[in-house]
Amino acid sequence: MNQPETLKPLRTWSHLAGRRRKPSEYEIVSVGLHYSDRQVQAPFELDPDMFMSRWYRKYRNDSPLTCDDWNAFRDPDELVYRTYNLLQDGQETYVFSVLNQFSEREHDKGLDPAWAGTLARLLAPSRYVFHTLQMASAYAMQMAPASTISNCFAFQAADSLRWVHHTAYRTKELSRTFVGKGFGVDERQYWEEDPAWQGMRELMEKVLVAWDWGEAFVALNLVAKPAIEESLLRRFGDVGRHNSDTLLGMLTDAQALDGARHRRWATALVRMSTAVPGNREVLRAWIDKWEPLGDAAIDAFCGALPDAPSAASEARAATREFRRSLDL
Repeated sequence: MNQPETLKPLRTWSHLAGRRRKPSEYEIVSVGLHYSDRQVQAPFELDPDMFMSRWYRKYRNDSPLTCDDWNAFRDPDELVYRTYNLLQDGQETYVFSVLNQFSEREHDKGLDPAWAGTLARLLAPSRYVFHTLQMASAYAMQMAPASTISNCFAFQAADSLRWVHHTAYRTKELSRTFVGKGFGVDERQYWEEDPAWQGMRELMEKVLVAWDWGEAFVALNLVAKPAIEESLLRRFGDVGRHNSDTLLGMLTDAQALDGARHRRWATALVRMSTAVPGNREVLRAWIDKWEPLGDAAIDAFCGALPDAPSAASEARAATREFRRSLDL
């Protein structure tokens, strides 16, 4: 009588056993963690007609952006929760040391009152923008087809929340020096009514209802974030330095470091996607759809920057250069 074959025990998890090396910490805690991709018709292993099952089938499984194995994606920085916290703890230590040093030197008392009015109009309301980036990243995190992609969106959402905190902190500091400028009081009115913000408000409100996960990725990471980073961070920070507000420039530079990391993983995902026939055309069509909204956001915000006539054209050119680097 034949004996059943004895299976040789695996030295690691089955989904990581294909490589002839010990899995890294990143691979162990990041790869193949989604359970909602095990059953195509019932993503949550419940009634296929349940609302969330239908939602995931339509906006994730049936996305025009396709790949046979999204789980093959890897974050170029290979961040995990532990290393993300180590990295950003250092970032926050730097940011708050800068804030404390400028506070000790009574930096805000040396600002021109007219510039303070610009900060009340263009800096304080930016926490609304950063919050929409957080919400859009959190949605894409939930909808992404692989845990390695979801992790990137999760860390991106956390970075956006940090930017909200930085803005709120500066708003409170400025309110103590410039009592009559509306810091902590007028931000919502500026956000809803000031022409400088209406481009970004329209852009981000539409990004928040881009339900298809692939389109949400393109709208957020390839159009909206570059537009916001090149105008609200880069150009606004430069104008701050020209108005003796070195602190603003240093804060926006620190935030732009996060943005550069977000672009690295977005670039890696685009390059993986374009290896699949048909995806390049899908990505290009979405960019063509969203790019005018990104340009309008840049034009409206940069048009409000004092003494910066070329800011809008420079910001638009920078976003184009980023997208050209994706070889789409």
